[in-house]
Amino acid sequence: MRAASYVHGVSSQPLLGDTVGSLLDRIAAAHPERPALVVRAQDVRLNYRQFHAEVERVAAGLLALGLQRGDRIGIWAPNRAEWVILQFAAPKAGLILVNINPAYRLHELEYALNKVRCRALVLPRRFKTSHYLDMLTELAPELAGCAPGHLLAERLPALRDVILLDDEAAPGTLPWRELAARGDAAALRQLRAVEGELGFDDPVNIQFTSGTTGAPKGATLTHHNIINNGYFIGEAMRLTEQDRLCIPVPFYHCFGMVLGNLACVTHGACMVIPGEGFEVLATLETVQEERCTGLHGVPTMFIAELEHPEFHRFDLSSLRTGIMAGSPCPIEVMRRVVSEMHMTEVTIAYGMTETSPVSFQSTTDDPLARRVNSVGRIHPHVEVKLVDERGQVVPRGEPGELCTRGYSVMLGYWEDEARTREAIDEARWMHTGDLAVIDDDGYCTIVGRLKDMIIRGGENVYPREIEEFLYTHPKVQDVQVFGVPDPKFGEQVCAWIQLREGCESSEAEIQSYCRHHLAYFKVPHYVRFVDAFPMTVTGKVQKYLMREAMAEELGLGTVSATP
Repeated sequence: MRAASYVHGVSSQPLLGDTVGSLLDRIAAAHPERPALVVRAQDVRLNYRQFHAEVERVAAGLLALGLQRGDRIGIWAPNRAEWVILQFAAPKAGLILVNINPAYRLHELEYALNKVRCRALVLPRRFKTSHYLDMLTELAPELAGCAPGHLLAERLPALRDVILLDDEAAPGTLPWRELAARGDAAALRQLRAVEGELGFDDPVNIQFTSGTTGAPKGATLTHHNIINNGYFIGEAMRLTEQDRLCIPVPFYHCFGMVLGNLACVTHGACMVIPGEGFEVLATLETVQEERCTGLHGVPTMFIAELEHPEFHRFDLSSLRTGIMAGSPCPIEVMRRVVSEMHMTEVTIAYGMTETSPVSFQSTTDDPLARRVNSVGRIHPHVEVKLVDERGQVVPRGEPGELCTRGYSVMLGYWEDEARTREAIDEARWMHTGDLAVIDDDGYCTIVGRLKDMIIRGGENVYPREIEEFLYTHPKVQDVQVFGVPDPKFGEQVCAWIQLREGCESSEAEIQSYCRHHLAYFKVPHYVRFVDAFPMTVTGKVQKYLMREAMAEELGLGTVSATP
């Protein structure tokens, strides 16, 4: 009889008992002159002593604004130095940082801010084609006529403070430099008092994860969740204070914030930020010029780097490690990353936002095949079991739903007990919705999804959220959204739409409607207008038949026929 599909991470290294603030205090004291943060686009270079001082000034400045322990502060921005500083300053002041995807549009921004009742929001004036301040002003026109810190907006009733990442002032906002300037001696004394009351089980971060039944859910994470996950991620990479990690993945997501920033800080390593968003040349230049020893990315990022026509002019010999995550990696790509990018110790990681995020990770000395064909073995101090539809643990080698338990499981979804109970059972097992197989050596392979989540270029897209939004289009009677295979992004979003009687529309019209309100990666790449959906005799929509039909139409070959 085969062993059960249950694994737990045994480790001689105990869990850390730090808060985010005490962690930074400890690391900065141990490595004051080591480089902490390099942001090339902003010409920022801070060692740990300087970084710690700036974090303390901002944390004190937030308290001087009148923010109180437990208040939520949102950050709606691409990768910048201020993002990293706020990541550590907010929890040091007892505040809860709310990560808002820079690709969010009005519909999503309004929901996120109101769902968690953000008291403050940090944002730049603009980035690329996103004019953040203009969008916020569209939601809150009252901003133009109010004093900083005194916003009273009808559509955003909880929001008071808007902090602008810009040297040029704007009506109703406080420039970032003035925030840090408010961290005077009195504010620092207040900060010390607040820090003395904090515990590592306090909520520290809310990250929105799209729901399969509509609106996004606010996964609420603690100091203990993310510090320990970052620490053991860094341990798997063998990080030390000598390492310099290039982080082109976004901070709003756990990949940048935990696998990147916290993995570095827990080990006194340097966070190196190549730019506000991912750009191939900027990333390659940064690795070369900063002599980075690690590089993170989703497979599409590594493919873009390897395929760039100027790739071979860069000296990447300083690279040793990094993490590839977000979607499965083709073995040939992994071979090239190891041989041509010198990342002989690259690792693979698997997890979800609700588990801080990593549950499985390969190690630097796992065979290459293991790093491609699996997501590694269980993380320290974490438990995982695979269960069948009856909740029974399946034998090794058989697929089952992956459930995880331990320090890494979130507190719950912010003020949503019903959906929290759906995800976390009475024994504190987090039900991931992913189908997995664990072999006799403990390596885990993700084989499918219980739900219909689409993974597009490392971004998780939940069809139900897009469907709910498309129902607001006056011409749409019914809609089904699903993923279809794509050689570049892994999957693309496809929408099949039934129009209301007498209505006509086009793919461009539907896509334009979505672009104004939804993040770009949620906009359907394919739109088809149909008279009916394939259904079972009991009336259940059969999305797998839609996927097969689209794959045939697009010449994408066969796709799984599992309903």
